[in-house]
Amino acid sequence: MFNQLTQKLSQTLKTLSGKGRLSESNIQDALKEIRNALIDADVALPVVQKFIKSVNEHALGQEVLGSLKPAETLTRVVNDELVEILGSKPIENPIPLNTKPPAVILVAGLQGAGKTTTVAKLGKWLKEQRNKSVITTSLDAQRPAAIEQLEKLSERAEIDFYKHPSVNDNYKQRLNSALEHAKNDHHDVLLIDTAGRLHIDEDLMAEIKDIHEISKPNEVLLVVDSMMGQDAAHVAKSFDEALPITGTIITKLDADVRGGAALSIVEITQKPIVFICEGEHLDKIDEFDPTRIASQILGMGDIVSLVKQVEKQIDEKRSKETMAKIRKNRFDIDAFQGQLEEMIKMDNMESMMGKLPGFNTMTDEMKNQLNAQIDIPMFKRMLAATRAMTPKERAFPDLIKGSRKRRIAQGSGNDIQMVNKLMKRFKMMQKMSKKLQPGSNSSLMNRLKNSDFN
Repeated sequence: MFNQLTQKLSQTLKTLSGKGRLSESNIQDALKEIRNALIDADVALPVVQKFIKSVNEHALGQEVLGSLKPAETLTRVVNDELVEILGSKPIENPIPLNTKPPAVILVAGLQGAGKTTTVAKLGKWLKEQRNKSVITTSLDAQRPAAIEQLEKLSERAEIDFYKHPSVNDNYKQRLNSALEHAKNDHHDVLLIDTAGRLHIDEDLMAEIKDIHEISKPNEVLLVVDSMMGQDAAHVAKSFDEALPITGTIITKLDADVRGGAALSIVEITQKPIVFICEGEHLDKIDEFDPTRIASQILGMGDIVSLVKQVEKQIDEKRSKETMAKIRKNRFDIDAFQGQLEEMIKMDNMESMMGKLPGFNTMTDEMKNQLNAQIDIPMFKRMLAATRAMTPKERAFPDLIKGSRKRRIAQGSGNDIQMVNKLMKRFKMMQKMSKKLQPGSNSSLMNRLKNSDFN
């Protein structure tokens, strides 16, 4: 996310480190580079101009000019202005739902923006985070595939889906039936996926206005594709002129190395970003926080999001069982298998690592070296090998030799070398686990007990 912008801003601010105190001259040089970085990131020009002007005014203030740490001081100013341009502060309650059920949420956007997937993600979020009974429906009568897609996605999200019985009815008939069904079945929320178009047109806007008039939604959320850059902000403005948009959801941020959409949309539409989406998985939706995004853009990472992501994917029960085995010096193949499964769950490791401070400023070579240490395909092959073992072999790994290795390799579609690599990795982990045992001479607890702190 924002790799290109992060690298350029980090380099510009780093250049100031060797220039002693801040002066009007080196501030102007830095602002010129920042301006070019924002334009290259496809940020809308009016937004760039306002941003640079504001940074300049604050950078020439008494608290900044003459600073002994120019890079840190200007970074703080740029960070504050990024937060301001992204929306100042997170929305405390992005989906209020202060109404008699069912609350109606209308989701609009252009075709290809990820609108249908986002409806399912939002439904899953409402169910899991707000404990709401959710039902979705699609009004895209012209694209049966879109209706089928939402039905399947809703099933995966474990939320209800309303499918209109007649394929010949228009969007008005479908909408009225869905509203009645949601009310009669006592759902808390009805999520409406509207038809998309490849571009803004009169028919699309007329249809959206009709749907809004009939459904009287509590929320109107616009889905925009971050890959569109500043054009995403202009699309949002066009929709906002036709509908009372309450907020936007930005998709495909994991693929956006520039960041123009996120940095343009709030300023141009004056409507908040409420959610961001990274990746296709249905749990890849997060509440938008300007402070954390600004921190990421400046290469300072987003530890809060990283912790949340890990917490979502870690099996707490499995982790406790593994720790219990470590304490009893019983770290076996079953425990190792559990660790492999947890690692594989974090499939998009680069997205996760991107939330660490400094990751986006690494060279490609450094990133490749790091990714080589986190080889998900290799972990999957190792996992297959552990599943080809007998219960006795998993409990007593020292039995795995010679003919047993050949059988495990054949049974898992691997070769002997992969089984050897698996056993080598397991023994290394087993050795490390002994250092975590209470009473071990090298355990962390004992080191603390024997330290000078006590």
